[in-house]
Amino acid sequence: MSTKEHHDHHTTPTGYKRWLYSTNHKDIGTMYLIFALVMLFVGGGMAMLIRAELYMPGLQLVEPDFYLNMVTNHALIMVFAVVMPAGVGLANWMIPLMIGAPDMALPRLNNLSFWLLPAAAVMLVGSMIVPFLGFGTPINTGWTLYPPLSIQSGMGMDMLIFTVHILGISSILGSINIVSTIVNLRAPGMEWMKLPIFVWAWLFTALLLIIIMPVLAGGVTMLLFDRHFGTAFFDAAGGGDPVLFQHLFWFFGHPEVYVLLLPSIGVLGMVIPTFARKPLFGYKTLIYGMLILIILGLIVWAHHQYTVGMSLGATTYFMIGTILISVPVGLMNFNFICTMWRGAMTFETPMLFAISIILMFSFAGTTGVMLAVVPADMQYHDSMFVVAHFHYALIPGSLLGLYAAIFYWLPKWTGNMYDEKLAKIFFWWTIIGFNVTFFPQHFLGLAGMPRRIVDYSMQFTDFNVISSVGSFVFGLSHLLFLYIIIKTIKGGPKAGNKPWDGSQIGTIGLEWTVPSPPPYHTFTTPPEIK
Repeated sequence: MSTKEHHDHHTTPTGYKRWLYSTNHKDIGTMYLIFALVMLFVGGGMAMLIRAELYMPGLQLVEPDFYLNMVTNHALIMVFAVVMPAGVGLANWMIPLMIGAPDMALPRLNNLSFWLLPAAAVMLVGSMIVPFLGFGTPINTGWTLYPPLSIQSGMGMDMLIFTVHILGISSILGSINIVSTIVNLRAPGMEWMKLPIFVWAWLFTALLLIIIMPVLAGGVTMLLFDRHFGTAFFDAAGGGDPVLFQHLFWFFGHPEVYVLLLPSIGVLGMVIPTFARKPLFGYKTLIYGMLILIILGLIVWAHHQYTVGMSLGATTYFMIGTILISVPVGLMNFNFICTMWRGAMTFETPMLFAISIILMFSFAGTTGVMLAVVPADMQYHDSMFVVAHFHYALIPGSLLGLYAAIFYWLPKWTGNMYDEKLAKIFFWWTIIGFNVTFFPQHFLGLAGMPRRIVDYSMQFTDFNVISSVGSFVFGLSHLLFLYIIIKTIKGGPKAGNKPWDGSQIGTIGLEWTVPSPPPYHTFTTPPEIK
C-alpha cells in the first residue's frame, strides 16, 4: 500500500463512522445544526404544553410540580441545546470558509465539543423522568436554579447540575477552538479589519463564553456541595447566603443573553448588505459596538436582582449601566437601517427575517429600558411582563437570526435553492404566531399576573387564551420549516456559485447586484432627481 493509499484509507471513514469520528468542520457544523433542530422540537413541545395548561384558569393537564419542571427544562433546552449549538454549527460551517482556513484549528477537540451535547441532552431530559421513577421530587426552581429550592429538590437536580457542567465544557472547548481558528488560521492578507462581521461576532461571543461559563460551573458546584457535602455556601442557617448564588448565576446569565444575540448580529451584518446590494454601513462602528456591548454586558448582571435588598448605591450603579447598554444596541440598529437606506432592496426570506429582527428586537430594547429602572422594576419583577420582554429579546434576537442564516446559507450548504414561496409562508406564519403569543403577555404582566405559575385568577383569562392560541400557531409553523429544509436537502433548482447575485432570484436588471460600492453616495440625492 503506497503512502497515499494508506493516507486515504485512514482519513475517509464512511457510514456512521464518518459522523462519529468526524474532524471535518462542515460535517460537525451539520451535526450541531441537526441536533439543535431536534432539540427545538423537544423544547418547543414543552412550551406548547405550558401554554395549553395556561389556556384556562384551573389545573388542566399536568401536576403543578411537573409543570414547574417543564418551565425549567424548556428554558435550559432552548438556551443550551437549541440556540447555542445552532450558533456554533453556523460558526463551524462558515468561519473557516470566510477566513480562508482549511478547517478549524483543533478538529478533534471540535468532535469532542459536539459529542458532549447529545450526552448532556439525554441527562437533561432524564432529569425530568427520574421523579416518575420514584427518585425525589421534580425540579421546581425555574432555569435559574435558585437555592433553597435547588437544595431541596431530588435526584433530578443532581442530573441537572451534571448536565450544566457537560454543556459548559462543550461551550468552552468550542469557544477555544473558534478563537484559535480566527487568530491563527486566517489566509495571508486576511487582516483583522477585513474579517467578515459574522467572524467578528463569533470572536466576541467565544471570548465572552470563556469568561462566563466557569463562573456558572463554580456556582453549581457549590450547590452540589451544599446538597451532599454539608457545606453552607447558600444556606443561611449555616452562615451562607442564597443571594450569593444569584450573583454567581447572573454573572453568567446576563452575558449569556449577548452570547445568544451576537451571532445573530453577525448574520444580519452578512444578510442585509447582500439584499440591500450595498456595503455594510459603519463596519468599524459595528465592531466597536459589539466590543462595548460585551464589556457592559459583563458588569450589569445584578439588574436581575433589584428586589433582593442591595444597597441604594449598588442598585443605582446597575440601573445606569443597564440603561447604557441601549447605546451600542441602538448604534447597531442604526448601522443596519443605514445599510438598507436607498439600497436596491429585494425581499427574499433571509431579508424578511432580518427586517423583522430589527423591528421586534427594538421593541425588546424598549421594554428592557423599562425593566432597568429600579422603581418600575419593583412592579414588573417576576411578572409575565418579564417573560414577554425576554422572549421579544431572545426569539427575534437569536432564533429568527438563526432562521435568517439558515435560509441565507442553505443554497451554499446543499447546492439547491429552497422553495421561496414556502419559506415566505413560513416567515409570515412564524412572525404572526410569535407576536400573538407574546404581545398579550406584556398586558398580563402589567395587570399583575406572576410568571411561573400553573393556575391564575379569572381576570387574566382573555389574554391567556389569545397567547395560548398564538403559541400553537407559532409552534406548528415549524413543521413547515422542517419540510422546507428536508425538501431542499433532497433536491430542487440548483444554486449557482453566487446564489444571491440576482440571476437566481428573478431580479436581473439591477445595475449592480453584489455588495460592492453603490453607484452614488448613499445620503445624497442622485443627479437625475435634483
